Amino acid sequence: MSGDPQQPRHFSMIRGFHLADAFTLANAACGMTAVLLAMKYVGSGTLADFLLAAALAPAALLFDVLDGRVARHFGTHSALGRELDSLADVISFGVAPAALAYAAGLRGGWDVVVLIFFVCCGVSRLARYNVTAEALAGGAAKVRYFEGTPIPTSVVLTALLAWGAYDAKIGAALAAWKIGPWELHPWVLAFALSGTLMISKTLRIPKI
Repeated sequence: MSGDPQQPRHFSMIRGFHLADAFTLANAACGMTAVLLAMKYVGSGTLADFLLAAALAPAALLFDVLDGRVARHFGTHSALGRELDSLADVISFGVAPAALAYAAGLRGGWDVVVLIFFVCCGVSRLARYNVTAEALAGGAAKVRYFEGTPIPTSVVLTALLAWGAYDAKIGAALAAWKIGPWELHPWVLAFALSGTLMISKTLRIPKI
């Protein structure tokens, strides 16, 4: 019935979507496609699959930048948009780079631990940002600075993996260290550093 007072609740989420959220979802779509292509590469070994997965990282970053600018232009900031943005970023800049690294050959036991650490740091960093954003903004339209490096900086890691793949320096060509029962590939230390910088509370980066 149209007069049912409960009816608006059923559609409140749909009415809460704005144009900026379409760009956010495009970001998430790029990340998920990259994960699937990384999985495909593991089975096919086709370089094009790997490079295409890596190329989706800057595409996701573009959509991530656009959603914020569109939201500010139309004044459509919302709690829903902020949560969507964080969830999309976890996929595109957390899970996807880790999946690509695994596909590239970072599959030793210690590698897996570091990649899990990297993703958990990204999730923690986004959660902290969401609960402190208003305080950091100080009443302005956006925050003045980031605490720790933003998770989209992982596009640098993806670019390094793409360069390694193009130069045939991934997979069996990767150097490895035997530490205890497991192997560790030195390349994975870049993910350890990135994760650590993301959760840093002392590192402050001005937001442009």
